[in-house]
Amino acid sequence: MVTADAGLVRLAPRGAESPGKELAAMIVVLSGTNRPDAKTRHISRRCAEIVRVEGEEATVLDLGDLPAAVFAPGAYADTPPEFATWQQAILDAHGILAVVPEYNGSFPGVLKYFLDLLRFPESLYEKPCGFIGLASGRYGGVRAVEQLEMVFQYRQAHLYGRRCFLAGIHQHLDAEGSLVDPALETRLRDTVSGFVEFCRRLSD
Repeated sequence: MVTADAGLVRLAPRGAESPGKELAAMIVVLSGTNRPDAKTRHISRRCAEIVRVEGEEATVLDLGDLPAAVFAPGAYADTPPEFATWQQAILDAHGILAVVPEYNGSFPGVLKYFLDLLRFPESLYEKPCGFIGLASGRYGGVRAVEQLEMVFQYRQAHLYGRRCFLAGIHQHLDAEGSLVDPALETRLRDTVSGFVEFCRRLSD
């Protein structure tokens, strides 16, 4: 199921009327692995918190929660109905922020599989998309992000040029999954805040 971290709601376009206030734009934070106890989940939740502080709505799509039916051999040809909520979340998103760990010099296979299942071309077409890389190594997932950007660019997304790379991630999270390095926290916050503004500019 879709993680209930922020709830999944369908929003009207920016500027639509609502009781008392303008509806905020929904930004999807895509937690790009299904590995159990991944550090990616902690960073994804922190990204969603920053989005909310910036005054927009956020929901986390955690690929660890993908339904088992999605992985049936026939899913490519006949997408199972269990995937519909995930597909709709992407279609409704005003922006997608992908949090991407580096596995074996690239991004996780489950993330590519997820993208393959999304309807073409409308799912990512001209959608604002940003990228946060993380890794245990010294480069912070730069190879994973650069390879993933090529896929998003092929799908004609609008790529946010300011990426964030979190190196040595296992050394910089405490027991609760919070960043303990102030410099990394600042880097993450600045990138996510900039991405929120990027989404706003493209929606104007």
